[in-house]
Amino acid sequence: MKVVLRSVLLLPKQPFLRSATVSVLGSSPVCKPEFPRSAASTSTVSGSKVKVSEIEQTQLGFLNSSKINLPLRLKASRDGVGLVQETIQTKENTPTLINKPDDSFREMRNRFLSFKKEKYLENLECYKELAQAQAPKFLVISCADSRVCPSYILGFQPGEAFIVRNVANFVPPFENGPCETNAALEFSVNDLQVENILVTGHSCCGGIRALMSMDDEEKSSFIKNWVKVGKAAKSTTKATASNLSFDQQCKHCEKESINNSLMNLLSYPWVKERVAKGLLSLHGGYYDFVDCTYEKWTLDYLKNIQKQETGEYAIKNREFWS
Repeated sequence: MKVVLRSVLLLPKQPFLRSATVSVLGSSPVCKPEFPRSAASTSTVSGSKVKVSEIEQTQLGFLNSSKINLPLRLKASRDGVGLVQETIQTKENTPTLINKPDDSFREMRNRFLSFKKEKYLENLECYKELAQAQAPKFLVISCADSRVCPSYILGFQPGEAFIVRNVANFVPPFENGPCETNAALEFSVNDLQVENILVTGHSCCGGIRALMSMDDEEKSSFIKNWVKVGKAAKSTTKATASNLSFDQQCKHCEKESINNSLMNLLSYPWVKERVAKGLLSLHGGYYDFVDCTYEKWTLDYLKNIQKQETGEYAIKNREFWS
């Protein structure tokens, strides 16, 4: 396997390159002043010719194998400063490592400019109003999964929904203490005074799968410490759907955890107070991206008061969108 490292340097107009510093894959920089003119390649910068030497692997000090040749090439270019690393595959089944400038931000830039032209400038007055204040009617608690952006799926426009996303769209109970989710909850309910809270889950949720496969004796981790918020939903699923396959149990738990989060919302005094006064409604939603369907329902607060001692919950206004 032959590895070629290219360092692209933007240089002023000078007749000769005097020195260069190269840091390769975390190694200490290698400085070689006044490149020798022999065995050098030639590049052109703004009309000037620059001599470039090839530094053999023995000068790097961190690779001992004599079978691997690592020539370093320093090339002056108008493209700016950057390190381009290439691994050229010379043996069968040898992995190829290419580390080149990413076009992702170029595409992102194009999308932003398209948004500015087609959305922002076309609705300038609306965006000027939003610059002064926001008054969303929804708080949406959604999963952080890249496939389930609620604004994209449900069509929320700027200013319509205050959105917080976390792994598996959990709402921890009040007694668990502060976290970013209940901070957003407090702000949206007490300051923005939203009228609806929508907890929306989805199919094939990795967070729920981690919850369902988690062993109590597993080593502690950030993921484990977070997903255990849904342990009540896991227990209910194991009790009512133990005869189903693991995948079916996960799907059952995905919906069960939404209702568990709705009940946890009522553990916050200021949420419960506004729900009791009819100023706030709690909703659940489930997006199945396998067949692109959406299920929506509303927590029935009055019936839940009657069932509070049993730990059960009641829902109403169930709809299925397909």
